[in-house]
Amino acid sequence: MKPHYIWQYPDWPNFRWETDKIMNLLSEVRLQEGRITGMMDGLGFEVQTKTSLDVMTEDVIRSNEIEGVLLNADRVRSSVARHLGISTEGLPEPDHYTDGVVQVMIDAVSNYSDELTEQRLFNWHAALFPTGRSGITPITVAGWRVGEEPMQVVSGTLGKEKVHYEAPASADVPKEMARFLDWINNEKTSDPILKAAVAHLWFVAIHPFDDGNGRLTRTITDMLLARADGMPHRYYSMSATILKSKNKYYEALENTTVGNVDITLWLEWFLQTLKGAMEHSEVVVSRVVKKSLFWQEHRNVAMNKRQVKVVNKLWDGFEGKLTTDKWAKLCKTSQATALRDINDLIDKGILVKGAEGSKNTSYVLLEDK
Repeated sequence: MKPHYIWQYPDWPNFRWETDKIMNLLSEVRLQEGRITGMMDGLGFEVQTKTSLDVMTEDVIRSNEIEGVLLNADRVRSSVARHLGISTEGLPEPDHYTDGVVQVMIDAVSNYSDELTEQRLFNWHAALFPTGRSGITPITVAGWRVGEEPMQVVSGTLGKEKVHYEAPASADVPKEMARFLDWINNEKTSDPILKAAVAHLWFVAIHPFDDGNGRLTRTITDMLLARADGMPHRYYSMSATILKSKNKYYEALENTTVGNVDITLWLEWFLQTLKGAMEHSEVVVSRVVKKSLFWQEHRNVAMNKRQVKVVNKLWDGFEGKLTTDKWAKLCKTSQATALRDINDLIDKGILVKGAEGSKNTSYVLLEDK
């Protein structure tokens, strides 16, 4: 049978690429990585930890959102903060599922130097599917897939399906994963960033689980990027950048896995996306620094718990525009109390009215004006 998918070619998984197309881009990523590392080294431990909180919260949310799984942002933030030893005041208790998903990320990046084993992957998988189901469908959890053959990635409505990819037979998954894990743990010659890119594609190509392969390959990527950076925290989110161009992400995967073992196209896409993630992190770090300086400057300004909660929400990325109605709902109080809180912060030079006019009055931090 003529090979069609990447794993069907006789030289699988001996990937190759056009070095001249990759090295300049890799150098740019390494330069950007150095800038971030230098920037973080110049900040205090508290700011470093808060930056990591922002980035890891976003990374968990966006990696799940890519797969259509929507998590509550405040619960994710609460769980990440707890694991990082940061105060969770004003945040809700994370539910069991959210905390399990966060633990996967924490284990991957905090213990980046540990071996990636079959059991460790199974533990991660079990945290993603604690009920043993994907939606209402029973799946194999904490074990390689053994379901119907072939395992296909399909889109489209019933009767009009399009097959994007077909994975190796489930009987071959144990040996494929054994080879993959041996390479992850023992191959020492590859550039660590390129290794993260190759691992991402390789894992997806095997598709070893019934479900959750996308989230787990991005977790492995984060682990290897943490290993490349030599830091147990994340200061940039690959998943957040992928989400912004999700269709191109799937196109890059499909265009590489349908064909031979030349993965130049995939590496170009990965490195360009990673560079974008690193550039965005500079904006995130800048905001965390501004937030820290804000609280230092206003440490003697009297604020009640409601005001502290909302001001922190504004610094952390409030969705939409802050209105009296949203304040009242967020703080579970009356609109009259909300308006008094807001006017008090205006008098103290912390909030100002937005530019919409009196009919749709919203409020922003003075620093954002």
